[in-house]
Amino acid sequence: MTTIITPVFVFIGVLFVFIGGLGILRLPDALCRSHAISKALTLGVSLMLIGLLIETEKPVACIKILLAIFFLFLSMPLSGHIFALYAVKKQNTDY
Repeated sequence: MTTIITPVFVFIGVLFVFIGGLGILRLPDALCRSHAISKALTLGVSLMLIGLLIETEKPVACIKILLAIFFLFLSMPLSGHIFALYAVKKQNTDY
């Protein structure tokens, strides 16, 4: 069963990362780009880590993966938002 579920999670995660990359190329301004990449990468990498979590049998590795997912959800959206605010501030001061 895990041989089917793990690749599905990894594939969906890769798909989200790919869509986030397309968002960087297609969206018009820094706020939209930051939103696309931070949200898509957070979800995509988390899904890939969940696929790894399903495959892993060691409890210590499972705890480390869960901590990585927790800190990923804690840091990625916040850092994307901060970079976007800085980019908008920089754009507004360049007259």
